[in-house]
Amino acid sequence: MMTKYDIVNLDCANCAATIESALNKHPAVKAAVVDFATLTLHIETDNMEAVRREIKRIEPEVDIVARESADRHRGGLGGAPEQFSASKQLVTIVIAFVLFLVQLLFEQQLHQTPWGIGEYVVAVSAYLLAGWNVLLGALRTIKKGRLFDENVLMTIATVGAFAIHAVSEAVGVMIFFKVGEFLQNLAVSRSRKSIRSLLELKPDSATLKTDAGLKRTDPETVRPGDIIVVRAGERIPLDGVVEDGVSLVNTAAITGEPVPATVRPGDVVLAGEINTTALLTIKVTKAYADSSIAKILDLVENATARKAKTEQFVTVFARYYTPAVVLLSMCVAILPPLFVSGQTLGTWVYRALVLLVISCPCALVISIPLGYFGGIGAASRRGILVKGSNFLDALAGVKTVVFDKTGTLTKGVFRVKETVARIGYSQQQVLMLAALAETHSNHPIARSIIDASQQLPSRLHDEIVDHQEIAGHGVKVTTEAHTIIVGNDAFMHRESITHDTCDAAGTVVHVATDGVYAGYITIGDELKDDALKAVSMLRAEGVDDISMLTGDNESAAKLVAESLGLDSYHAGLLPEDKVRLFETMCSQKKHKRKVAFVGDGINDAPVLARADVGVAMGALGSDAAIETADVVLMTDHPSKVAEAIRIGKRTRLIVWQNIILALSVKAIFISFGAFGLVGMWEAVFADMGTALLAVLNSTRVSA
Repeated sequence: MMTKYDIVNLDCANCAATIESALNKHPAVKAAVVDFATLTLHIETDNMEAVRREIKRIEPEVDIVARESADRHRGGLGGAPEQFSASKQLVTIVIAFVLFLVQLLFEQQLHQTPWGIGEYVVAVSAYLLAGWNVLLGALRTIKKGRLFDENVLMTIATVGAFAIHAVSEAVGVMIFFKVGEFLQNLAVSRSRKSIRSLLELKPDSATLKTDAGLKRTDPETVRPGDIIVVRAGERIPLDGVVEDGVSLVNTAAITGEPVPATVRPGDVVLAGEINTTALLTIKVTKAYADSSIAKILDLVENATARKAKTEQFVTVFARYYTPAVVLLSMCVAILPPLFVSGQTLGTWVYRALVLLVISCPCALVISIPLGYFGGIGAASRRGILVKGSNFLDALAGVKTVVFDKTGTLTKGVFRVKETVARIGYSQQQVLMLAALAETHSNHPIARSIIDASQQLPSRLHDEIVDHQEIAGHGVKVTTEAHTIIVGNDAFMHRESITHDTCDAAGTVVHVATDGVYAGYITIGDELKDDALKAVSMLRAEGVDDISMLTGDNESAAKLVAESLGLDSYHAGLLPEDKVRLFETMCSQKKHKRKVAFVGDGINDAPVLARADVGVAMGALGSDAAIETADVVLMTDHPSKVAEAIRIGKRTRLIVWQNIILALSVKAIFISFGAFGLVGMWEAVFADMGTALLAVLNSTRVSA
């Protein structure tokens, strides 16, 4: 199991990638993920001391803090403390820039001082003020035996510029680099604040109702069955059922729905929702660790531990890209003066230094993780929990969506619509026999029959001697006087009970007693309000195959499929049949076409696990379905599936925009730099400017 740690004093995306790579090679580490976007280390190890030593060996200033300790110091908020001070950085840049202007405006006079010392005093002062952290970082990197990071490359480039007397360029480039780094850090800092705002949903306290009165306490100390009081304007700290009070509740933090919901006694409320208008007394149903908000925070924080293939590619790419550019720079500096007549060493050394400035892959290493985390955050704010950036990528490729029916496309609220009796039985008797047989069942259809029977003036009082539930068929009950069979058409045939109605519209429950057919009950289930909208939105997102798998009968399934315009459906399925049919559908898909399955029940868990993207309906879904799924919808609106796909596509588009932007700009400037068409000023723009543009572009994901 992975443990989370906050990372302190890490301000370099390349360094984060280096630490992650080194930890994954360490014998004491089973798995490690360094998330630069949230400054979090996810690690599975039995020897944290060895891990700390390894991190200190790579980056002596970097430290890790146990999440529990960090939480206590920050009031329970996840994520590392903010380490970027904009005001301090800005003061340093302004002073360095003023000195640089003095050097530029009075260059001639300063150059005429003895040995040109005046020029160098001003220039070096500005240079050191802007670049002291770069120089120190380069020194530490070289001492560790590594040569390929942005600090070393920038140091070589600017010191080399001093050596060939390009003083103004050396100072200007370092200041420009500092400005670019400042703007980049500012953008990353704002992104982190946006990310951290998600984690501020955690309730700080709960008001517990005790015999001695009201007591303010930590939500984690409250247990199921306790009574809490939530005043108007407060965030509900734990999942529960309203005992007293009527109020409007803002559910946007959990479901992404902006319209407040009215709650009354008996209604379920979730941790993280805000009580807006009146006092509520709530009976707690789940401990904090099992509450909705705890699960959301856990999913959001752990999502970055599952990296998309694009992120993994960039990490590997950066490992080889920078050394390759350094080798190219050496060739540019040395080969032309050696083999081409008339070429001077100074000219080609300058061009090589330009290439070194360009080579840092920060634009990719920073912006891509930020892009994916922005996508996960945007989905969370809309009530869609994505368990990893790899699943965002998978969502973007979904072309086939398979739905379960009951509770997914339909409301799952069953009502008895019609009772049909055969000769020798009354409608009341048929309903009573069915209700008696279903007494011990919690299935929604069974509950609808029991609810309907309770409205009748009399009831059967036979005592049940034996109860058998046959999966996918129905129930067989033996009482003191009768044997009652209640179930689908297949059950009647299996028990060799003669009946004249095999196919009726809707969900049909057949009833027989002592081997004689008594009649049938028609159960009605309604389509969800946005089921048709969901299908339309999926079509608009390019999903060209929408299907349904259900355990319900053929006629009920056909009615839903035709109402929604589905491409295909399969009815009367047992859980194992669903898996088999889904396997067949997956095997027939074209290359790179992803298949998503959307379900809510415990019997959907095997199919959710098999799907490229398993989507669970969280509000009514079973715990098994939610645990197994890759994406959890916090509302019961199937249209959220299309929203999730749209967010996945938008995230992938922005990530690839960043990749193409960074590589294209660098390729162009490397080519121009090799032929002397650009100088160091342009090179710094190619490096820091591209990184800044890519980071700003990544922030569009969460807009």
